[in-house]
Amino acid sequence: QVQLVESGGGLVQAGGSLRLSCAASGRTFSTDNMGWYRQAPGKPRESVATINWSGGDTYYAGSVKGRFTISKDNAMNTVYLQMNSLKPEDTAIYYCNVQTLEGLTRRHWWGQGTQVTVSS
Repeated sequence: QVQLVESGGGLVQAGGSLRLSCAASGRTFSTDNMGWYRQAPGKPRESVATINWSGGDTYYAGSVKGRFTISKDNAMNTVYLQMNSLKPEDTAIYYCNVQTLEGLTRRHWWGQGTQVTVSS
């Protein structure tokens, strides 16, 4: 089992910034990737940003590239999402995601979600 605790969501005006944090505990030794997804009302969950736990390679959705930065602290088993120049369309519940890989078995673990609301 992997447990995830998220923090940092809230209400911000357009153009503002927020920083999300996600601390992982439990069977984190097999972490492969960590990242953030989001889900707006009436829309499917989408990947926002992902970081490879060992190599540090990153992926960003096109809609956030240049505005969001994902980073990690391996010692603290924590991943961060710095969100700048926020737009109303960034409003969503943001979920932390951890992918573990043990042998050929890949599992996804999810946080409880944190609300981000950007007002215009």
